[in-house]
Amino acid sequence: MLFSLSIFVIIRDMKKQTLNKHNQLANNLMFYIYEYIDTDINIDELSKEFGISKFHFHRIFKEQMGMNIYEIIKSIRLQKASNLLITNKLSTITEIANMCGYHSQSSFIRAFKNRFNQTPTTWRNGGYKEYSDWILEAFKSGCISNIDFSNLEPKIIKTEAKRFYYIRQKGYSKKSTIQTWQKLKTWIYTNELKDYEQIAVYHDNPIITPLNKCFYVASISQALNSKIIKTSLPYFETKPDICASFEVFCKYDDILELIQWVYHKWLPKSGFETTPNPSYITLGKEYFWESKENLNFIYNIPVRFI
Repeated sequence: MLFSLSIFVIIRDMKKQTLNKHNQLANNLMFYIYEYIDTDINIDELSKEFGISKFHFHRIFKEQMGMNIYEIIKSIRLQKASNLLITNKLSTITEIANMCGYHSQSSFIRAFKNRFNQTPTTWRNGGYKEYSDWILEAFKSGCISNIDFSNLEPKIIKTEAKRFYYIRQKGYSKKSTIQTWQKLKTWIYTNELKDYEQIAVYHDNPIITPLNKCFYVASISQALNSKIIKTSLPYFETKPDICASFEVFCKYDDILELIQWVYHKWLPKSGFETTPNPSYITLGKEYFWESKENLNFIYNIPVRFI
């Protein structure tokens, strides 16, 4: 009986190790895609670098992320481009296509039209507004928000390089987001962390990505010299960046309204352009799943001087 139990424990631990390894592999690839979306991403070379066959590389990624690698790359390219078309008024369509990994304007226009049912020019000239409003209506609570962000003024800051331990979820809803942060809270207590920040990373922009396809990252950031040795959570490291930083006091249900206002109203008039890097929310040690009427947080969006 004891022998059978020992075998069971060994098999269970092996399965857990394999699952953690596959999760780390898929998340490492996701981060690589986000980081190098402007380049020609070669899956054959990457599979060799990760030490795994191309077949298993694709299989593991789809098991973990629910989409194949090429679908993810295409989706991310078009999301980045759709943002830049709105905010980067002085960049041509060809320049924006190149910034998102397209080296042919015709292939970019064709892919964009298939995704958004309009050309990049139509989108840039205002077509994005109706599409984004449709996303917010799908969020249900977002469409009834009447909060006014027009008086918000950001600080321009330079962020430090940090390490982020994270859980990535597919689908953006209040329920799933609360569940993800509760898992991360358990991890914080398990590791007895004291010095950290909670960061919600919007690799997928939730105001232009259907919410059921939106990847949301709940993370804990720490200084690079404070690496946690024992953890199954994946992590990535960021470089210093320049951001417009908005201090916000609002309800959770108003967050998408805020993001829409920053991208669609503040940025085009700001004298700045955004970059392909994601925006994110800094929560400090405040847990927004706790029962509170309003949240106090910092919304950061990467910017550059025009």
